Amino acid sequence: QVQLVESGGGLVQAGDSLRLSCATSGGTFSSYVMGWFRQAPGKEREFVATISRSGGSIYYADSVKGRFTISRDSARNTVYLQMNSLSPEDTAVYYCAATASFRFAASRTRDYDYWGQGTQVTVSS
Repeated sequence: QVQLVESGGGLVQAGDSLRLSCATSGGTFSSYVMGWFRQAPGKEREFVATISRSGGSIYYADSVKGRFTISRDSARNTVYLQMNSLSPEDTAVYYCAATASFRFAASRTRDYDYWGQGTQVTVSS
């Protein structure tokens, strides 16, 4: 069973950047499609980005396309989310997730088997 630990969240101003990290352990990293989701207060958890096992297929939510970049480092068993041009609308708890049930990409919360504890991102205006 894989464990996921997110880090890198914090309080920033609009227009700033942050890089989130998700360190994995307990599983074979290359076997998992990885995803990032976020949940704002009072809202449902929503898809942000996903990356295939090989890293060759990547998809983003329209709301973050062009501003966020997902990547994975097999040597470190870690997936990243680089977030640029942050706005207050990006404020949320960000979760890392993993699934072995898909090969290329997965964008629904129910597609994922494993979740991290989340990291808070707060963007002030």
